[in-house]
Amino acid sequence: MFVSGAESGHENSAIPGTVLIPTRFVWPYGGRRVLLSGSFTRWSEHIPMSPIEGCPTVFQVIWSLAPGYHQYKFFVDGEWRHDEHQPFVSGNYGVVNTIFLPREPDVVPAVFSPDTPGGSNMDLDNDPFPRGLGNHGSNLTEEELETHTISAWKEGKLHLRQIDGSGRLCPRHLVHAGPYDSLKDVTLKILQNKVATVPIIHSASQDGSFPQLLHLASLSGILKCICRHFRHSSSSLPILQQPICSIPVGTWVPKIGESNGQPFAMLRPNASLGAALSLLVQAEVSSIPIVDDNDSLLDIYSRSDITALAKDRAYAQIHLDNMSIHQALQLGQDANSPYGFISGQRCQMCLRSDPLHKVMERLANPGVRRLVIVEAGSKRVEGVISLSDVFRFLLG
Repeated sequence: MFVSGAESGHENSAIPGTVLIPTRFVWPYGGRRVLLSGSFTRWSEHIPMSPIEGCPTVFQVIWSLAPGYHQYKFFVDGEWRHDEHQPFVSGNYGVVNTIFLPREPDVVPAVFSPDTPGGSNMDLDNDPFPRGLGNHGSNLTEEELETHTISAWKEGKLHLRQIDGSGRLCPRHLVHAGPYDSLKDVTLKILQNKVATVPIIHSASQDGSFPQLLHLASLSGILKCICRHFRHSSSSLPILQQPICSIPVGTWVPKIGESNGQPFAMLRPNASLGAALSLLVQAEVSSIPIVDDNDSLLDIYSRSDITALAKDRAYAQIHLDNMSIHQALQLGQDANSPYGFISGQRCQMCLRSDPLHKVMERLANPGVRRLVIVEAGSKRVEGVISLSDVFRFLLG
């Protein structure tokens, strides 16, 4: 039996009056289809998990649980698995992972625990891991990286932010929305705060106590709703039929002779990994096309490739200035690694003649954050259009 959070009615299985805790389950080792089952579903229901935006090999699901001790395991491509990096025991249902939730949570559980070593935060546009790795490089020891927590990275990133007129650092609060906020308001919160997702939180109490996490809103999810709404009536909006080259959307390679053209970041495959890291930080972009001598697209290197170095302690085995991007990409293609990728998933492309609605539909797919605009035939890079580019255009 397959269920979803909206359809399962799993809250009814809890003792009446029990406060349920939204809990995030993660399977970070790849697969085509990943399901979750556990003692909280009586082992008879299988909960579908979805790939994280921008990282298609990591699957997650948010499930509300009653306080107490729970067991769970994952059904990956037809095979039962458990996460060896999380607490596990041998029980009646084989080897299973375990989790304990306290009875009285003081706050809404974080999507990523702030004290989790080696974790990642949701602020993708200002990810502290690439910045910290770039600052320290091989001087950052394995022990230092293993003991760093998300809260420590966030504290370090805070010092990179603007300070107010009194000279004090401006604190940053949880960016969230309510279930009755408009899609436009949620989109603006994502864009203005430069975060990947915004939690949708609801509390039945007037004082806001015991808030519950209902959903994680992302740009791709919002775009999917928009595409579904206009799927059969796109002709009623002429702008959706316009080719992307005729509208001000995306970042384009400057034409010869253009004095006001912005530099467009590209790298050759023999460039060092350190150069890629520096360019990602300095240009404030989330990805860099990797091209040959004719500027034809070969691959793309993104922030998620940098953070993936935390897998299997790869960061302790490389020197940023001695390893080329080509070598780094080969490392990611290791067939034995759960972070191996399919090139078709990494290099999503479009043409300058593609209509806006076609580009929007491609960007609405899970895991797709950008499309590289290429010339037909030669695959010569002409620009990049991202999820945020589309929304900034739509919002004017």
